[in-house]
Amino acid sequence: MTPNKLVIASRESALAMWQAEHIRDKLQALYPQCEVSILGMTTQGDQILDKTLSKIGGKGLFIKELEQALKDGRADLAVHSIKDVPMKLPEGFMLAAIGERANPFDAFVSNLYERLEELPAGAVVGTSSLRREAQLRARYPHLEIRPLRGNVQTRLAKLDNGDYDAIILAAAGLQRLGLDDRIRVILSPIDSLPAAGQGALGIEIAAHRYDLLPVLNPLNHALTNACVMAERALARALDGSCQVPLAAYCTEEGGMLTLRGLVGHPDGSMILEASAQAPIAYADALGRAVAKKLADDGAIELIKAVLAENAE
Repeated sequence: MTPNKLVIASRESALAMWQAEHIRDKLQALYPQCEVSILGMTTQGDQILDKTLSKIGGKGLFIKELEQALKDGRADLAVHSIKDVPMKLPEGFMLAAIGERANPFDAFVSNLYERLEELPAGAVVGTSSLRREAQLRARYPHLEIRPLRGNVQTRLAKLDNGDYDAIILAAAGLQRLGLDDRIRVILSPIDSLPAAGQGALGIEIAAHRYDLLPVLNPLNHALTNACVMAERALARALDGSCQVPLAAYCTEEGGMLTLRGLVGHPDGSMILEASAQAPIAYADALGRAVAKKLADDGAIELIKAVLAENAE
């Protein structure tokens, strides 16, 4: 039975609101009689902008307040960029649907240079992600990588202000905001392997709200769900978080999934990579298999070392 009213909890940044409005419009098209509204909220992650995410507790800071709204009944569902959702959800919550993936890759944005390869020695590149930082440092050790926090518009303003020669952002976020013209080039997965779930939107609900599963199921994209499941299983098996440079990207061809995983040191001195294939039905097992390959190559020790350095 379709509810008469649904409330979506969302962060108030322009991108988060676009995502919430996108899901709202899809729900209203599916259920014209249902009133769908958005509850805008400011999260801890939005408020602390002077420290990198790895220093303040990770991406879970972007969803805690939204989960509280689900828990106390102020909202029925929350919309997230899947790459911002912790690999282990807190008890009492679940992902009800994962929408069709948009562009999963990173974008190179610069007012001065056309491509990463053109950046001269000492050029300053901004990114909020240890995953991007590790890969950039490994491939382009002559560049200076500096932290970059804030929403998409804030980051672009810092670039335009001359604080950076270039910045790296998720392509999907720029495209969703109609900022395609700011993208100089989409980075290949060889230059920057994406984060687990990058480009996909997830819908989170309180675990007891089984009534919402059939309502939200039409928004679930089975292939994206399988790919994201494999990516998140890999990251979960390695206890991956934004405190560790970890990437996972899964593709499908002919019913077979191919998963690539990467773990690195933020300074680029060590990069471990592994891949494997499996049928779609074994997405979760595929993630764990690639995680084991990485672990066998020393990923666990590398992750422990990075976490110990972060704690200092």
